[in-house]
Amino acid sequence: MPFDLTDMHLFVQVAEEGSITAGAVRAHLALASASARIRSMEDHLGAPLLTRGPRGVSLTQAGTVLLRHARLITRQWEQMQGELADFAQGRTGRVRLLCNTATLTEFLLENMRAYLLAHPNVDIDIAEGLSADIVKAVTEYRADVGIVAQATDVGGLETLPFRRLRIVLVTPPGHPLAQQQGGVCFEQTLEYEFVGLEGTSSIQKYLAAHAARAGKWIHLRVRLRSFEAVCAMVAGGVGVAIIPETAAEHAAKTMDLRLVHLTDAWASRQLTICLRTYADLPAYAKDLIDLIQSRP
Repeated sequence: MPFDLTDMHLFVQVAEEGSITAGAVRAHLALASASARIRSMEDHLGAPLLTRGPRGVSLTQAGTVLLRHARLITRQWEQMQGELADFAQGRTGRVRLLCNTATLTEFLLENMRAYLLAHPNVDIDIAEGLSADIVKAVTEYRADVGIVAQATDVGGLETLPFRRLRIVLVTPPGHPLAQQQGGVCFEQTLEYEFVGLEGTSSIQKYLAAHAARAGKWIHLRVRLRSFEAVCAMVAGGVGVAIIPETAAEHAAKTMDLRLVHLTDAWASRQLTICLRTYADLPAYAKDLIDLIQSRP
């Protein structure tokens, strides 16, 4: 079929906007040209790709299939251009990695430092996300490597073992929950005021989702940017917090804090590395995976 990259890029924009007009703007094409291209694609295919309505367009079954392939094609093209541009600028590669907040701060930062020093011509793009969103990004070629909870449905992605992540409740001395020797369930903690991370943090979204399942919400007195700052506020009596156990133990060495076990099963999760195919990764990306797997 005589579809070109401009057609693929345009179709992705139209599908995501739900509008040929808005898609044309995003694709930097005149509306008449965009409409003509979509019609030509449908004529060559012999089937409609879009259902047109007064409020925009929606995908037909054929359009849904085309969108999936168009995203792969355009992202692979963009990745190729980016990697070739890296060569022109003296770099040899780039790895796009997605994980959650706790994984990044507790397991990856030191490893990233070591890797970047050992690979001066490779760059790493790191972003945070929830497990389901990470799997989707890796599947759709928007990321090379993801780290997710083992229980996540990864579809056809390849997986490798990683670490176990535990989160705990942190309280100031004398707090009612600090006296619970056998631990507390998350729902009990929601009766108290919290200190948390910014709303864009994946761990904060994760906790908010569990609160919503219990029909409650987290009363956040303040949102901060690091676990260390969160612990300082907790130690000062502002509220309680739920953070990774390793971060809590580190903070407790210099702050007067109490760590309380959470009895919920989801408070301890096995993490796994997910990727499309390890064998197909460039050597520098394999080096990164090997490093984060082997180092504590």
